[in-house]
Amino acid sequence: MTFETELPALVPTGAAPPALRADDIHVRWVMPEVFHDLPIHETDDEAVRLLDELADKALPEAGEDDKTRLGLVCALTVGDLQAMGAGYASICLTAVEGAPCTATVLVSLINSPEVEGGVRSAAKAIASSLRRAGAGEIAEVELPCGWAVSCIGARDAQLAGDLTETGESLTFPTWYVRVYVPLPNGTTVTMEMATPTPAGWEAFSTMFGNTVSSIRLFHADGSPLITSEAGA
Repeated sequence: MTFETELPALVPTGAAPPALRADDIHVRWVMPEVFHDLPIHETDDEAVRLLDELADKALPEAGEDDKTRLGLVCALTVGDLQAMGAGYASICLTAVEGAPCTATVLVSLINSPEVEGGVRSAAKAIASSLRRAGAGEIAEVELPCGWAVSCIGARDAQLAGDLTETGESLTFPTWYVRVYVPLPNGTTVTMEMATPTPAGWEAFSTMFGNTVSSIRLFHADGSPLITSEAGA
């Protein structure tokens, strides 16, 4: 199972949406302009340059200390995502009705459940496993690209002590929406939006819904792939 970003520079262009390559299947989607791509596949020097650009774009009116702090947080996040084998990640910093809000989007590939019956059976197996685990609010959905499973829930996240004023690590709740899109080649695309700022939940979840609806699957030759019977 391999994947790579198709864009040579991890800076939103609007002309070409992000993409993952899952062996013989390409996965594309469109991100909102307020989200900024994290350079999780770049070398150290190039990653630093792109993180500096990200801080300037995300906090155009902020002072250098705030930009440096954001760059540090993003750099630590990039390291964690690289260790996880993430395929794509982005971050948004904005204000919703005057309240500062932030969210991240993470995309990765995992192995699908080993079940017979193709993509539809894989989606049912994913949904069943999540329900047994008490993962959150689970639903089987049919996206324009085909069958998928959504999971809405909450978890505790932790901020490292070297990023807090007290020097002690900070635990805080994070709310998320995760969507699983099984592929015919035995892998599953997972796309997650997470935010620790409840004031932005409605806005971020709406944007994420649009992003998930924009997912399109393609064969290696560029021909469209739809995994549901209705779209086939």
